[in-house]
Amino acid sequence: MSVTQTVEIPANRRLTIDVPREVPAGQVILTFTPVTKTGMIDFKNASSNEVMSAGDEILDKHLAAFQALAK
Repeated sequence: MSVTQTVEIPANRRLTIDVPREVPAGQVILTFTPVTKTGMIDFKNASSNEVMSAGDEILDKHLAAFQALAK
């Protein structure tokens, strides 16, 4: 199981996270990935290669997270 949530980091760098009930208790890997303009893709104006590359990147991240959880 993988849960992705976009949050805003406040200036004081403190977060309180409520985890959905369907996430089992136990150890998890929590990863912070900054969202930047270069990390976003404008699908309306992007080339098919850009869209495919973005999709591959997303799948790679989800696969890595799944493999880490499976260990």
